[in-house]
Amino acid sequence: MKIIGVIPARYKSTRFEGKPLQEINGKPMVWWVYNQAKKVKRFDEVYVATDDERIEKKCKEMGIATIMTSNQHKTPTDRVHEVSNIIQADIYVSINGDEPMIDPKTIEAVIPEEKHENGEFVANIITTIKDPVEVIDFTNLKVVTNEKGEGMYISRSPIPYPKGSMDCIYKKHVGVYAFNKQALDFYKNTPRGQVEEIEDIDLLRYLENNVKVKFIDIDCKTLSVDTPKDLEKVRERMNQY
Repeated sequence: MKIIGVIPARYKSTRFEGKPLQEINGKPMVWWVYNQAKKVKRFDEVYVATDDERIEKKCKEMGIATIMTSNQHKTPTDRVHEVSNIIQADIYVSINGDEPMIDPKTIEAVIPEEKHENGEFVANIITTIKDPVEVIDFTNLKVVTNEKGEGMYISRSPIPYPKGSMDCIYKKHVGVYAFNKQALDFYKNTPRGQVEEIEDIDLLRYLENNVKVKFIDIDCKTLSVDTPKDLEKVRERMNQY
């Protein structure tokens, strides 16, 4: 089974322009993500997928395999789909380019043990929210699953709402996804639904169309960079090691 890692990286982020090239301990953030992904033994190849020449240039200078993609993509999943049209593989693992401290074991957890020949395969990592502030932070996507670990809903709002019981554990998604080619084609060929448009969460495209999304619940520490303030937190944390 051929498995490749893809790190979508765009320059013109609405909340933090130029984010992949922001330096952490003398290296751009995309370098840290790439090197963590390269530690995953099951990957045959790892690529940074970008639409910006500045990112491509920096990656080439640092020996990072890069694929130039369209600058018209609206989501990281669109960018991974383009990669799937260029490179054939059984599983494409998308690693968010804003997770410089991502643990290789977290990435490995999303990779299935066997091929999924029939139908779409989509999986995502989730973990328990331990900081109450993250529950109300809209940048953290909260996930509710059924007993089989299949997604029921994803929201930027705190879900589930603790009306009947205070015994509530909140789960958030981690920026690591796995798709087969059929799932990526489905995503590309299916228009945004109303709920996806409202929440602006690309995985909702599958749930709105009754495509199962497997959520793998693991204990992991994550610190994604969505804002300059987040970047300072990451720099402080990494300076402690």
